[in-house]
Amino acid sequence: MSSLAAARYGKDNVRVYKVHRDEKTGTQTVVEMTVCVLLEGDIETSYTKADNSVVVATDSIKNTIYITAKQHPVTPPELFGSILGTHFVEKYSHIHAAHVNIVTHRWERMEVDGKPHAHSFVKPGAETRDVQVDVIEGKGIDINSSIKGLTVLKSTGSQFWGFLRDEYTTLKETWDRILSTDVAANWQWRRFTGLPEVQAHFEKFNAAYDAARAITLKTFAEDNSASVQATMYKMADLILAAAPLVQTVEYALPNNHYFEVDLSWHKGLKNTGKDAEVYAPQSNPNGLIKCTVGRAGQKAKL
Repeated sequence: MSSLAAARYGKDNVRVYKVHRDEKTGTQTVVEMTVCVLLEGDIETSYTKADNSVVVATDSIKNTIYITAKQHPVTPPELFGSILGTHFVEKYSHIHAAHVNIVTHRWERMEVDGKPHAHSFVKPGAETRDVQVDVIEGKGIDINSSIKGLTVLKSTGSQFWGFLRDEYTTLKETWDRILSTDVAANWQWRRFTGLPEVQAHFEKFNAAYDAARAITLKTFAEDNSASVQATMYKMADLILAAAPLVQTVEYALPNNHYFEVDLSWHKGLKNTGKDAEVYAPQSNPNGLIKCTVGRAGQKAKL
């Protein structure tokens, strides 16, 4: 005998593009998102008894995403996700939780002749601004914000020495190396009681995102890094200080390795240590360093 232990369903990979036109200045602003909405509630009979009467069709979920994007602001994404999730929980009495994931694709305004263009944009890379919004009936709204795919590199200002050495160790100590990573950073907000409280704090979401991105870049560039671990902790600590409503900050930083190429075999050509100029970029295997940093007295999940 079996029973349904857990279930959720919805619409994934809904591509949404919205343009805001300022009629006074002629300036336009664009937002591109990929949205996923998954619903939970009294839906088990659709699985166990082939009863579709409890199913909000995924096509209807898609249509709701577009209509909501037309009728409400889509930025900050934390607010849009809260509006969208709250709609499903309030609209359908048998739906008790809505899980909304929004990936905002980065577009930057194009500069032409040194001036920002009114309606032309350039995509700088794979970087995205992601949010996960969970609207749970009777409990509130949980929001996790994140930066993904932000690739950074510095050609000096990074060290790695003093690490444990034993019979398995071949890695040499270094006091100067290339450091590169694909930043994945996320920050968990304290639980909000409902949509009105999210709306009351909506300005804090963009401010926290801007601060987290700026702190990540500035700390990465300026810290004379003893290790990825030490640098990422400094980043997280500064984000917590900048955003009082954030409970925890998490980083996952892979090492994008660049190895020196020994060219001494060719006429004694020096290309290692202080003489290194030519490197071989590596794919994998790679180091992967993670941490979760919470406020003092708060136990973080590792």
